[in-house]
Amino acid sequence: MTSTPRTIAGTDVGPVGFGWMNLSQSYGPLPSREDAAKLLLHALDAGVTHFDTATIYGATANETLLGETLAGRRDEFFLASKGGMSSQGGRRVIDGRPETLRAHVDASLARLRTEKIDLYYLHRWDRTVPIEESVGALGGLVREGKIGAVGLSEIGAETLRRAHAEHPVAALQSEYSPWTRNPELGTLQACRELGVAFVAFSPVGRGAFGGVLRDPAALPDWDLRQSMPRFDAEHWPANLALLDRFGDLAREAGCSPAQLAIAWVLSRGEHVIALPGTRSADHLDEDFAAGSLELPAHVLAGVDDLVNERTVSGPRYSPAAQADVDTEEFAS
Repeated sequence: MTSTPRTIAGTDVGPVGFGWMNLSQSYGPLPSREDAAKLLLHALDAGVTHFDTATIYGATANETLLGETLAGRRDEFFLASKGGMSSQGGRRVIDGRPETLRAHVDASLARLRTEKIDLYYLHRWDRTVPIEESVGALGGLVREGKIGAVGLSEIGAETLRRAHAEHPVAALQSEYSPWTRNPELGTLQACRELGVAFVAFSPVGRGAFGGVLRDPAALPDWDLRQSMPRFDAEHWPANLALLDRFGDLAREAGCSPAQLAIAWVLSRGEHVIALPGTRSADHLDEDFAAGSLELPAHVLAGVDDLVNERTVSGPRYSPAAQADVDTEEFAS
């Protein structure tokens, strides 16, 4: 059963949240501002209570959208954002210095039109700054009441333990889906041991498990997946055949492929929260409903057997993108 209540820092957030990046960047086509605002209001009305944004999404436009759209309903949802990574002149800059994190939080508070951000993540670890310094600075912002809890993103188990020893970490956010199993190399267990929520972004495999994408080459040139090996001409044909079989498994289970992927993620532990993103109200409703799915053990085992690090073709990131994360990697 996947409907077990999930919590972050003692707050009930439900099993499925809503990641906002899709509304401002990375995946095409982007919605109009009006349509994006309608989707946010639809999500809140549909019962989604966990919203996740970041300084870098849309070069701050995503936070501004959230603030302008939902400021009048701030007490209805758990708000998470991220800092330590920003867009400067169209270039991604990772900066985990305490003074930078403080500036990012203050700017985010203004854009989000709130006095407090419930959960604030270090978006990426700046390896020129000890993790203890960055987390210590965020801990200071907790004490000041500007943020409610500290989170980390794309961090490995060893770094998590170091950070948690400096200041309690409430949540670790990393990519996790049937075809991205890296958290199983240590962070899932470390989070369980430390009482840290594990927030799984891209549980639908960046849309791969949505059952709609057939030809990544038709995506806009700027779409993030154009730079990801699993979607390129070398690896996609094998992956598409795997995804078609996954779709068959979902039909046998009586759910959509996206719901099967999300339910599988949630089955990995009561401390796991799924964070899909979408531009569609119908897909949002579909994703959210996966939080109450009950799937038999043999269906979940079927997912494990079919899609795993041995059967998926290609790494999840290019070498350049992989260099920015601290997560464990499977031996090649």
